Amino acid sequence: MNLVLVGLNHKTAPVEVRECLAPAPDELDDRLEELLNLDGARAAVMLATCNRVEILAAVDQAGAEEAIAHWLSRGKPLEPGLVADSLYAHQDEEAVRHLFRVASSLDSLVVGEPQILGQIKEAYRVAAELGSSRTVLNRLLHKTFQVAKRVRTETNIGGAAVSVSYAAVELAKKIFDDLHGLNACLVGAGEMAELAAEHLLSNGVERVLVANRTLERAVELAEVLAGPAGGENAGRAFSLEDLPEVLMQVDIVITSTGATVPVVTQALAKEALKRRRGKPVFFIDIAVPRDVEPGVGELDGCFVYDIDDLTQVVEANRESRRGEANQAERIVAEEVVKFNRWLKSLDVVPTIADLTQKADDIRAAELARTLHDLGGLNPAQEAALQNLTKAMVKKLLHDPIMFLKDQHEHASERARREHLALVRRMFRLGENGEK
Repeated sequence: MNLVLVGLNHKTAPVEVRECLAPAPDELDDRLEELLNLDGARAAVMLATCNRVEILAAVDQAGAEEAIAHWLSRGKPLEPGLVADSLYAHQDEEAVRHLFRVASSLDSLVVGEPQILGQIKEAYRVAAELGSSRTVLNRLLHKTFQVAKRVRTETNIGGAAVSVSYAAVELAKKIFDDLHGLNACLVGAGEMAELAAEHLLSNGVERVLVANRTLERAVELAEVLAGPAGGENAGRAFSLEDLPEVLMQVDIVITSTGATVPVVTQALAKEALKRRRGKPVFFIDIAVPRDVEPGVGELDGCFVYDIDDLTQVVEANRESRRGEANQAERIVAEEVVKFNRWLKSLDVVPTIADLTQKADDIRAAELARTLHDLGGLNPAQEAALQNLTKAMVKKLLHDPIMFLKDQHEHASERARREHLALVRRMFRLGENGEK
Protein backbone atom coordinates (compact mmCIF):
# COMPACT_ATOMS: atom_id res chain seq x y z
CA MET A 1 0.00 0.00 0.00
CA ASN A 2 1.34 3.43 -1.00
CA LEU A 3 0.15 6.98 -0.39
CA VAL A 4 -0.27 9.45 -3.24
CA LEU A 5 -1.41 13.07 -3.22
CA VAL A 6 -2.39 14.71 -6.50
CA GLY A 7 -3.62 18.28 -6.78
CA LEU A 8 -3.16 21.92 -7.63
CA ASN A 9 -3.27 25.12 -5.62
CA HIS A 10 -3.03 28.91 -5.79
CA LYS A 11 0.68 28.65 -6.57
CA THR A 12 0.29 26.37 -9.59
CA ALA A 13 -3.11 27.19 -11.11
CA PRO A 14 -5.22 30.31 -11.73
CA VAL A 15 -8.65 30.59 -10.13
CA GLU A 16 -10.47 29.66 -13.36
CA VAL A 17 -8.76 26.24 -13.28
CA ARG A 18 -9.25 25.69 -9.54
CA GLU A 19 -12.94 26.56 -9.60
CA CYS A 20 -13.52 24.32 -12.60
CA LEU A 21 -12.00 21.26 -10.93
CA ALA A 22 -13.59 21.76 -7.51
CA PRO A 23 -16.80 19.71 -7.07
CA ALA A 24 -19.97 21.20 -5.66
CA PRO A 25 -20.63 20.09 -2.06
CA ASP A 26 -23.55 17.88 -3.11
CA GLU A 27 -21.33 16.13 -5.69
CA LEU A 28 -18.53 15.16 -3.30
CA ASP A 29 -19.91 11.73 -2.33
CA ASP A 30 -20.29 10.74 -5.97
CA ARG A 31 -16.80 11.97 -6.79
CA LEU A 32 -15.27 9.96 -3.96
CA GLU A 33 -17.09 6.82 -5.12
CA GLU A 34 -15.74 7.40 -8.63
CA LEU A 35 -12.24 7.67 -7.18
CA LEU A 36 -12.55 4.31 -5.43
CA ASN A 37 -13.51 2.73 -8.76
CA LEU A 38 -10.17 3.71 -10.31
CA ASP A 39 -7.66 0.89 -10.72
CA GLY A 40 -5.46 0.64 -7.67
CA ALA A 41 -7.32 3.13 -5.47
CA ARG A 42 -8.23 1.66 -2.08
CA ALA A 43 -9.07 4.78 -0.05
CA ALA A 44 -9.46 8.47 -0.82
CA VAL A 45 -10.14 11.90 0.67
CA MET A 46 -10.83 14.98 -1.47
CA LEU A 47 -10.02 18.49 -0.28
CA ALA A 48 -11.56 21.36 -2.27
CA THR A 49 -11.19 24.99 -1.17
CA CYS A 50 -10.94 28.32 -2.98
CA ASN A 51 -7.15 27.91 -3.04
CA ARG A 52 -6.64 24.19 -3.70
CA VAL A 53 -8.11 20.94 -5.00
CA GLU A 54 -6.26 17.84 -3.77
CA ILE A 55 -6.80 14.09 -3.77
CA LEU A 56 -5.17 12.02 -1.04
CA ALA A 57 -5.34 8.31 -1.78
CA ALA A 58 -4.03 4.96 -0.60
CA VAL A 59 -3.19 2.83 -3.65
CA ASP A 60 -1.88 -0.69 -4.23
CA GLN A 61 -0.41 -0.47 -7.70
CA ALA A 62 2.05 1.70 -9.61
CA GLY A 63 0.73 4.44 -11.87
CA ALA A 64 -2.34 5.19 -9.78
CA GLU A 65 -1.41 8.88 -9.53
CA GLU A 66 -1.60 9.19 -13.33
CA ALA A 67 -5.09 7.68 -13.26
CA ILE A 68 -6.14 10.09 -10.52
CA ALA A 69 -4.70 13.07 -12.43
CA HIS A 70 -6.58 12.04 -15.56
CA TRP A 71 -9.80 11.50 -13.60
CA LEU A 72 -9.51 14.93 -11.92
CA SER A 73 -9.69 16.77 -15.24
CA ARG A 74 -11.96 14.33 -17.10
CA GLY A 75 -14.98 16.00 -18.65
CA LYS A 76 -13.89 19.50 -17.72
CA PRO A 77 -13.96 22.35 -20.29
CA LEU A 78 -10.24 23.00 -19.95
CA GLU A 79 -7.24 22.46 -22.15
CA PRO A 80 -5.66 19.13 -21.02
CA GLY A 81 -2.21 20.69 -21.12
CA LEU A 82 -3.33 23.53 -18.85
CA VAL A 83 -4.46 21.10 -16.15
CA ALA A 84 -1.42 18.85 -16.55
CA ASP A 85 0.94 21.80 -16.15
CA SER A 86 -0.85 22.87 -12.96
CA LEU A 87 -0.87 19.50 -11.19
CA TYR A 88 1.65 18.19 -8.67
CA ALA A 89 1.96 14.66 -7.34
CA HIS A 90 3.60 13.45 -4.12
CA GLN A 91 4.18 9.88 -2.96
CA ASP A 92 4.47 8.31 0.49
CA GLU A 93 6.77 10.43 2.69
CA GLU A 94 6.41 13.54 0.51
CA ALA A 95 2.62 13.14 0.44
CA VAL A 96 2.61 13.02 4.25
CA ARG A 97 4.88 16.06 4.44
CA HIS A 98 2.68 18.04 2.06
CA LEU A 99 -0.47 17.22 4.02
CA PHE A 100 1.13 18.15 7.35
CA ARG A 101 2.33 21.47 5.86
CA VAL A 102 -1.10 22.26 4.42
CA ALA A 103 -2.87 21.53 7.72
CA SER A 104 -0.32 23.66 9.59
CA SER A 105 -1.04 26.53 7.13
CA LEU A 106 2.56 26.56 5.90
CA ASP A 107 1.34 26.17 2.31
CA SER A 108 -1.47 28.73 2.58
CA LEU A 109 -1.80 32.02 0.73
CA VAL A 110 -1.54 33.65 4.17
CA VAL A 111 0.86 31.59 6.29
CA GLY A 112 -0.65 30.93 9.71
CA GLU A 113 -4.32 31.30 8.76
CA PRO A 114 -6.52 28.90 10.74
CA GLN A 115 -9.31 28.13 8.26
CA ILE A 116 -7.52 25.37 6.31
CA LEU A 117 -7.47 22.96 9.26
CA GLY A 118 -11.25 23.16 9.59
CA GLN A 119 -11.58 22.55 5.86
CA ILE A 120 -9.40 19.42 6.08
CA LYS A 121 -11.45 18.17 9.02
CA GLU A 122 -14.64 18.65 7.00
CA ALA A 123 -13.15 16.79 4.01
CA TYR A 124 -12.20 13.93 6.32
CA ARG A 125 -15.68 13.88 7.91
CA VAL A 126 -17.29 13.49 4.48
CA ALA A 127 -14.87 10.68 3.51
CA ALA A 128 -15.26 8.90 6.85
CA GLU A 129 -19.05 8.97 6.66
CA LEU A 130 -18.91 7.57 3.14
CA GLY A 131 -16.36 4.95 4.20
CA SER A 132 -13.76 6.04 1.65
CA SER A 133 -10.96 6.93 4.10
CA ARG A 134 -10.31 3.52 5.69
CA THR A 135 -7.48 2.45 7.97
CA VAL A 136 -4.33 4.09 6.58
CA LEU A 137 -5.94 7.44 5.75
CA ASN A 138 -7.81 7.42 9.06
CA ARG A 139 -4.49 7.11 10.87
CA LEU A 140 -2.87 9.74 8.65
CA LEU A 141 -5.66 12.31 9.06
CA HIS A 142 -5.76 11.92 12.84
CA LYS A 143 -1.99 12.39 12.93
CA THR A 144 -2.41 15.44 10.68
CA PHE A 145 -4.76 17.07 13.18
CA GLN A 146 -2.29 16.36 15.99
CA VAL A 147 0.57 17.91 14.02
CA ALA A 148 -1.44 21.06 13.25
CA LYS A 149 -2.38 21.37 16.92
CA ARG A 150 1.26 20.96 17.95
CA VAL A 151 2.33 23.69 15.51
CA ARG A 152 -0.32 26.05 16.92
CA THR A 153 0.68 25.22 20.49
CA GLU A 154 4.46 25.37 20.14
CA THR A 155 4.76 28.32 17.73
CA ASN A 156 3.13 31.72 17.32
CA ILE A 157 2.58 31.21 13.61
CA GLY A 158 -0.99 32.49 13.79
CA GLY A 159 -0.45 35.15 16.42
CA ALA A 160 0.62 38.19 14.39
CA ALA A 161 -1.83 40.13 12.22
CA VAL A 162 -1.05 39.88 8.50
CA SER A 163 -4.04 41.70 7.04
CA VAL A 164 -4.67 45.44 7.19
CA SER A 165 -8.12 45.05 8.74
CA TYR A 166 -6.90 42.66 11.43
CA ALA A 167 -3.79 44.76 12.12
CA ALA A 168 -6.06 47.76 12.73
CA VAL A 169 -7.92 45.84 15.43
CA GLU A 170 -4.68 44.66 17.02
CA LEU A 171 -3.52 48.29 17.24
CA ALA A 172 -6.84 49.27 18.80
CA LYS A 173 -6.34 46.61 21.47
CA LYS A 174 -2.96 48.13 22.30
CA ILE A 175 -4.52 51.58 22.74
CA PHE A 176 -7.50 50.48 24.83
CA ASP A 177 -6.23 47.19 26.36
CA ASP A 178 -9.79 45.82 26.39
CA LEU A 179 -12.31 46.48 23.61
CA HIS A 180 -15.33 45.13 25.48
CA GLY A 181 -18.09 47.70 25.81
CA LEU A 182 -16.52 50.21 23.38
CA ASN A 183 -18.32 51.78 20.41
CA ALA A 184 -16.88 52.08 16.90
CA CYS A 185 -17.82 53.84 13.69
CA LEU A 186 -17.22 53.09 10.03
CA VAL A 187 -16.93 56.22 7.91
CA GLY A 188 -17.45 54.84 4.44
CA ALA A 189 -18.41 51.28 3.66
CA GLY A 190 -15.38 49.73 1.95
CA GLU A 191 -14.54 46.03 2.15
CA MET A 192 -11.48 46.45 4.40
CA ALA A 193 -13.47 48.64 6.78
CA GLU A 194 -16.22 46.02 6.91
CA LEU A 195 -13.69 43.30 7.74
CA ALA A 196 -12.18 45.50 10.45
CA ALA A 197 -15.65 46.06 11.91
CA GLU A 198 -16.29 42.31 12.00
CA HIS A 199 -12.97 41.81 13.84
CA LEU A 200 -13.91 44.58 16.29
CA LEU A 201 -17.25 42.95 17.08
CA SER A 202 -15.61 39.55 17.56
CA ASN A 203 -13.20 41.19 20.03
CA GLY A 204 -15.92 42.63 22.23
CA VAL A 205 -16.86 46.01 20.72
CA GLU A 206 -20.47 46.66 21.67
CA ARG A 207 -21.72 48.70 18.69
CA VAL A 208 -20.51 49.69 15.23
CA LEU A 209 -22.17 52.73 13.70
CA VAL A 210 -21.98 53.28 9.94
CA ALA A 211 -21.76 56.73 8.35
CA ASN A 212 -21.73 56.86 4.57
CA ARG A 213 -22.32 59.32 1.74
CA THR A 214 -25.33 57.26 0.60
CA LEU A 215 -27.58 56.31 3.49
CA GLU A 216 -28.86 53.24 1.63
CA ARG A 217 -25.41 51.62 1.64
CA ALA A 218 -24.95 52.58 5.32
CA VAL A 219 -28.24 50.86 6.19
CA GLU A 220 -27.24 47.77 4.20
CA LEU A 221 -23.87 47.42 5.97
CA ALA A 222 -25.36 48.18 9.39
CA GLU A 223 -27.81 45.31 8.88
CA VAL A 224 -24.93 42.98 7.99
CA LEU A 225 -23.05 43.96 11.13
CA ALA A 226 -26.18 43.50 13.23
CA GLY A 227 -26.48 39.90 12.02
CA PRO A 228 -25.78 36.72 14.03
CA ALA A 229 -22.23 37.79 14.91
CA GLY A 230 -23.09 41.31 15.98
CA GLY A 231 -26.47 41.21 17.69
CA GLU A 232 -29.37 43.63 17.43
CA ASN A 233 -27.43 46.65 18.75
CA ALA A 234 -24.31 46.12 16.66
CA GLY A 235 -25.14 48.35 13.69
CA ARG A 236 -26.81 51.74 13.16
CA ALA A 237 -26.75 53.84 9.97
CA PHE A 238 -26.04 57.55 9.48
CA SER A 239 -25.23 59.92 6.64
CA LEU A 240 -21.94 61.83 6.53
CA GLU A 241 -23.81 64.98 7.57
CA ASP A 242 -24.39 63.30 10.95
CA LEU A 243 -20.65 62.80 11.53
CA PRO A 244 -20.30 65.47 14.27
CA GLU A 245 -23.01 63.71 16.25
CA VAL A 246 -21.56 60.25 15.59
CA LEU A 247 -17.97 61.06 16.60
CA MET A 248 -18.95 62.05 20.12
CA GLN A 249 -20.49 58.58 20.64
CA VAL A 250 -17.60 56.36 19.52
CA ASP A 251 -14.14 55.33 20.72
CA ILE A 252 -12.79 53.86 17.46
CA VAL A 253 -13.24 55.36 13.98
CA ILE A 254 -12.38 53.48 10.78
CA THR A 255 -12.45 55.63 7.64
CA SER A 256 -12.48 54.35 4.05
CA THR A 257 -14.37 56.83 1.88
CA GLY A 258 -13.54 57.81 -1.69
CA ALA A 259 -13.53 61.51 -0.81
CA THR A 260 -10.84 63.74 -2.33
CA VAL A 261 -10.58 65.90 0.82
CA PRO A 262 -10.49 64.86 4.49
CA VAL A 263 -13.89 64.13 6.02
CA VAL A 264 -12.54 64.26 9.59
CA THR A 265 -10.93 67.65 10.15
CA GLN A 266 -8.92 68.81 13.14
CA ALA A 267 -11.76 71.14 14.14
CA LEU A 268 -14.32 68.32 13.96
CA ALA A 269 -12.14 65.98 16.03
CA LYS A 270 -11.40 68.74 18.59
CA GLU A 271 -15.12 69.39 19.10
CA ALA A 272 -15.80 65.64 19.47
CA LEU A 273 -13.06 65.38 22.14
CA LYS A 274 -14.54 68.31 23.99
CA ARG A 275 -18.00 66.76 24.05
CA ARG A 276 -16.45 63.42 25.11
CA ARG A 277 -14.75 65.19 28.01
CA GLY A 278 -11.31 64.12 26.93
CA LYS A 279 -12.02 60.40 26.43
CA PRO A 280 -9.56 59.18 23.71
CA VAL A 281 -10.52 58.40 20.14
CA PHE A 282 -8.60 55.97 17.91
CA PHE A 283 -8.68 56.76 14.17
CA ILE A 284 -7.80 54.08 11.60
CA ASP A 285 -7.59 55.78 8.20
CA ILE A 286 -7.35 53.20 5.42
CA ALA A 287 -8.45 55.57 2.64
CA VAL A 288 -6.23 56.90 -0.14
CA PRO A 289 -6.35 59.93 -0.28
CA ARG A 290 -6.56 60.10 3.51
CA ASP A 291 -9.88 60.80 5.22
CA VAL A 292 -8.40 62.11 8.47
CA GLU A 293 -6.65 65.45 8.41
CA PRO A 294 -2.99 65.12 9.59
CA GLY A 295 -3.55 67.70 12.31
CA VAL A 296 -5.99 65.37 14.09
CA GLY A 297 -3.06 63.30 15.34
CA GLU A 298 -1.65 66.37 17.10
CA LEU A 299 -4.61 66.58 19.47
CA ASP A 300 -4.25 65.12 22.96
CA GLY A 301 -6.44 62.06 23.12
CA CYS A 302 -6.46 61.38 19.37
CA PHE A 303 -4.49 58.41 18.01
CA VAL A 304 -4.29 58.28 14.20
CA TYR A 305 -2.94 55.46 12.01
CA ASP A 306 -3.06 55.56 8.21
CA ILE A 307 -2.68 52.81 5.59
CA ASP A 308 1.14 53.14 5.55
CA ASP A 309 1.31 52.63 9.31
CA LEU A 310 -0.83 49.52 9.06
CA THR A 311 1.16 48.19 6.11
CA GLN A 312 4.36 48.50 8.15
CA VAL A 313 2.72 46.54 10.97
CA VAL A 314 1.57 43.86 8.54
CA GLU A 315 5.03 43.51 6.96
CA ALA A 316 6.70 43.29 10.37
CA ASN A 317 4.21 40.61 11.36
CA ARG A 318 4.79 38.70 8.11
CA GLU A 319 8.48 38.60 8.98
CA SER A 320 7.58 37.38 12.46
CA ARG A 321 5.43 34.61 10.98
CA ARG A 322 8.26 33.57 8.69
CA GLY A 323 10.42 33.00 11.74
CA GLU A 324 7.68 30.99 13.41
CA ALA A 325 7.20 29.05 10.17
CA ASN A 326 10.79 27.81 10.37
CA GLN A 327 10.03 26.29 13.77
CA ALA A 328 6.81 24.82 12.37
CA GLU A 329 8.76 23.23 9.50
CA ARG A 330 11.00 21.50 12.04
CA ILE A 331 7.95 20.12 13.83
CA VAL A 332 6.52 18.86 10.54
CA ALA A 333 9.81 17.19 9.60
CA GLU A 334 9.93 15.38 12.95
CA GLU A 335 6.34 14.19 12.68
CA VAL A 336 6.86 13.01 9.09
CA VAL A 337 9.66 10.73 10.30
CA LYS A 338 7.40 9.30 13.01
CA PHE A 339 4.49 8.63 10.67
CA ASN A 340 6.74 7.24 7.95
CA ARG A 341 8.13 4.78 10.48
CA TRP A 342 4.60 3.53 11.19
CA LEU A 343 3.77 3.42 7.48
CA LYS A 344 6.84 1.29 6.76
CA SER A 345 5.87 -1.08 9.54
CA LEU A 346 2.73 -2.01 7.58
CA ASP A 347 4.88 -3.99 5.12
CA VAL A 348 5.67 -6.53 7.81
CA VAL A 349 2.06 -7.04 8.92
CA PRO A 350 1.05 -9.64 6.27
CA THR A 351 4.17 -11.73 7.00
CA ILE A 352 3.52 -11.62 10.77
CA ALA A 353 -0.13 -12.54 10.16
CA ASP A 354 0.84 -15.45 7.90
CA LEU A 355 3.45 -16.69 10.36
CA THR A 356 1.01 -16.51 13.25
CA GLN A 357 -1.70 -18.25 11.26
CA LYS A 358 0.62 -21.07 10.14
CA ALA A 359 1.82 -21.65 13.70
CA ASP A 360 -1.77 -21.75 14.96
CA ASP A 361 -2.82 -24.13 12.17
CA ILE A 362 0.01 -26.52 13.18
CA ARG A 363 -0.91 -26.17 16.86
CA ALA A 364 -4.59 -26.91 16.18
CA ALA A 365 -3.82 -29.93 13.98
CA GLU A 366 -1.38 -31.48 16.47
CA LEU A 367 -3.73 -30.83 19.38
CA ALA A 368 -6.64 -32.44 17.55
CA ARG A 369 -4.52 -35.50 16.84
CA THR A 370 -3.45 -35.72 20.50
CA LEU A 371 -7.01 -35.31 21.79
CA HIS A 372 -8.16 -38.04 19.43
CA ASP A 373 -5.42 -40.41 20.66
CA LEU A 374 -6.14 -39.69 24.32
CA GLY A 375 -9.91 -39.90 24.09
CA GLY A 376 -12.26 -39.34 26.95
CA LEU A 377 -11.08 -35.88 28.07
CA ASN A 378 -13.81 -33.67 29.49
CA PRO A 379 -14.47 -30.11 28.13
CA ALA A 380 -12.54 -28.45 30.95
CA GLN A 381 -9.46 -30.57 30.23
CA GLU A 382 -9.71 -29.88 26.50
CA ALA A 383 -10.02 -26.13 27.18
CA ALA A 384 -6.95 -26.28 29.42
CA LEU A 385 -4.92 -27.94 26.66
CA GLN A 386 -6.18 -25.34 24.14
CA ASN A 387 -5.02 -22.51 26.41
CA LEU A 388 -1.69 -24.23 27.10
CA THR A 389 -0.82 -24.75 23.44
CA LYS A 390 -1.93 -21.24 22.44
CA ALA A 391 0.22 -19.72 25.17
CA MET A 392 3.23 -21.79 24.07
CA VAL A 393 2.87 -20.71 20.44
CA LYS A 394 2.41 -17.06 21.42
CA LYS A 395 5.52 -17.05 23.60
CA LEU A 396 7.61 -18.90 21.01
CA LEU A 397 6.65 -16.38 18.30
CA HIS A 398 6.99 -13.28 20.47
CA ASP A 399 10.75 -12.78 20.15
CA PRO A 400 10.96 -13.53 16.40
CA ILE A 401 8.07 -11.15 15.72
CA MET A 402 9.56 -8.35 17.85
CA PHE A 403 12.94 -8.87 16.16
CA LEU A 404 11.30 -8.71 12.74
CA LYS A 405 9.44 -5.50 13.64
CA ASP A 406 12.55 -3.84 15.04
CA GLN A 407 14.72 -4.79 12.06
CA HIS A 408 12.00 -3.69 9.67
CA GLU A 409 11.62 -0.30 11.35
CA HIS A 410 15.29 0.66 11.22
CA ALA A 411 16.50 -1.06 8.05
CA SER A 412 16.76 0.33 4.54
CA GLU A 413 14.04 -0.48 2.03
CA ARG A 414 16.25 -3.12 0.36
CA ALA A 415 17.10 -4.72 3.71
CA ARG A 416 13.39 -4.80 4.68
CA ARG A 417 12.53 -6.68 1.51
CA GLU A 418 15.35 -9.14 2.16
CA HIS A 419 14.25 -9.70 5.77
CA LEU A 420 10.68 -10.41 4.72
CA ALA A 421 11.76 -12.71 1.90
CA LEU A 422 14.06 -14.63 4.27
CA VAL A 423 11.32 -15.12 6.88
CA ARG A 424 8.83 -16.26 4.26
CA ARG A 425 11.31 -18.78 2.87
CA MET A 426 12.39 -19.95 6.33
CA PHE A 427 8.84 -20.74 7.41
CA ARG A 428 7.63 -21.66 3.88
CA LEU A 429 4.98 -18.98 3.85
CA GLY A 430 5.14 -18.53 0.09
CA GLU A 431 6.24 -15.42 -1.84
CA ASN A 432 2.68 -14.13 -2.22
CA GLY A 433 1.42 -15.11 1.20
CA GLU A 434 0.35 -18.67 0.32
CA LYS A 435 1.04 -21.05 3.23
